[in-house]
Amino acid sequence: MPPEQPQFISSTGGNNHSFTNAPLIDSIDVHQIEVPDRRSWKNLFAYMGPGFLVSIAYIDPGNFETDLQSGAQYKYELLWIVLLASCAALLIQSMAANLGVVTGKHLAEHCRAEYPRVPNIILWIIAEISVVACDIPEVIGTAFALNMLFSIPVWIGVLLTGLSTLILLALQQYGIRKLEFLIAFLVFTICACFMVELGYAKPDAKEVVKGLFVPQLKGNGATGLAISLLGALVMPHNLFLHSALVLSRKIPRSVRGIKEACRFYMIESGFALMVAFFINISVISVSGAVCNSSNLSADDQKSCDDLDLNKASFLLRNVLGKWSSKLFAIALLASGQSSTITGTYAGQYVMQGFLDLRLKPWIRNMLTRCLAITPSLVVALIGGSSGAGELIIIASMILSFALPFALTPLLKFTSSKTKMGEHHVNSFMISAVTWIIGSLIMTMNIYYLISSFIKLLLHAKMKIVGKVFLGVLGFFGVAVYLAGIAYLVFRKNRKATPFLELRSATQDDDQQMGNEHCNESLYHLPREDIVSMQLPERIISQADI
Repeated sequence: MPPEQPQFISSTGGNNHSFTNAPLIDSIDVHQIEVPDRRSWKNLFAYMGPGFLVSIAYIDPGNFETDLQSGAQYKYELLWIVLLASCAALLIQSMAANLGVVTGKHLAEHCRAEYPRVPNIILWIIAEISVVACDIPEVIGTAFALNMLFSIPVWIGVLLTGLSTLILLALQQYGIRKLEFLIAFLVFTICACFMVELGYAKPDAKEVVKGLFVPQLKGNGATGLAISLLGALVMPHNLFLHSALVLSRKIPRSVRGIKEACRFYMIESGFALMVAFFINISVISVSGAVCNSSNLSADDQKSCDDLDLNKASFLLRNVLGKWSSKLFAIALLASGQSSTITGTYAGQYVMQGFLDLRLKPWIRNMLTRCLAITPSLVVALIGGSSGAGELIIIASMILSFALPFALTPLLKFTSSKTKMGEHHVNSFMISAVTWIIGSLIMTMNIYYLISSFIKLLLHAKMKIVGKVFLGVLGFFGVAVYLAGIAYLVFRKNRKATPFLELRSATQDDDQQMGNEHCNESLYHLPREDIVSMQLPERIISQADI
């Protein structure tokens, strides 16, 4: 029996900006994935894992909810948002991976090293809010699944999600890798059913193509759903997660080796996100085709008018028949639990990176889950199934509003030669495209905030003094939001990555570090706190290539 580890771990260094390599999650059987220092496409298999683990978050209950409502309410009109968000996600996730590969630190650690204490604490709070907002759809999705399987009231199902977390963590001792593959298989099974349902629903190909490539937003409701789709697809906590997961590989520390790692991580992320893209497109298309059909029954029309995860199983009736409700519930349960894994890992890295603080995984998981259960329980008790479905949309919107506070530092860091070096810094074209994407997301957020607030004030039944007070308070909040983003955008990076200067001064493009001791002391790769979490569990050696 190994000695019992303390539940709360903190580094002992006096430097606030230092980081340690103590494991975040204990692992009895830790395997190191080492990439051979040779040119070969087979090296791609050594990099497989982080992108797929991150992509689980792109097919979570929050995505299903926003996809279903988008199709039911606006048919195919918001498909372009999914296309834009998926392309943006590929670019942004690749940048997050590049940051970790090149510098040996993940995004949260860079934020702690770069920003003063107060901005750093604020960024940490926003990141934690993002993790909790991501967990709310998992809580409600699991509650809906239990309702469909066992007719358990939604509010009781919300409470039971706390127990599901403990069960999930208990199963990890039998191999978290096997558990994740099982969950992914169940999720992809139901997604395959949606794709097969496309054959029955027969969406108009011209309308689908138009929805994909002709941007349109009709009304404030469409803007709100568009923001929810963005928040559900480009999640801020995923940036912290991806930049950390790539640290599990021991890659050749030459310029060529690092560029190869960045390229292969982009290929892997591209494949994983392409699968997620087709899944989201299928869900929206099925929902849009079925709910806008001319021969829809009265009961199905009623479900479409107030569509949420708890009523969506009728969309799969052609494929699954009477089993549609049960199988959809199982996949929904699997989707919620698999997303819980990514949320737990992201929460660990956020806390360790910003605060240099570590918790036992079950404590970290239960802390996040309890914070997510509270609003979910209140809404489920007051608003029932419909209110819980609306809360998923609100949680996705929160993720979109929080995105600039993770995306802006990522863009600044990966566009900085002092952090990435001359060989790996973003090109001008990449920087321009990502800044345009970020500006578009921020513009949509601000437009929706202001328009919704004005609409609320105009229809609120209160005296003029109260409206003025709320108006001033609301616009002050928008001003603070903009000021925070402006601070991150215009503040110059002041902390360089020390070992980049040493490497560029002592290495040629196709040479490894000549001094092994220097290599170990400067890079600390692979990071032991990441290795224990990584998929797949295998060793890549020269003999395999």
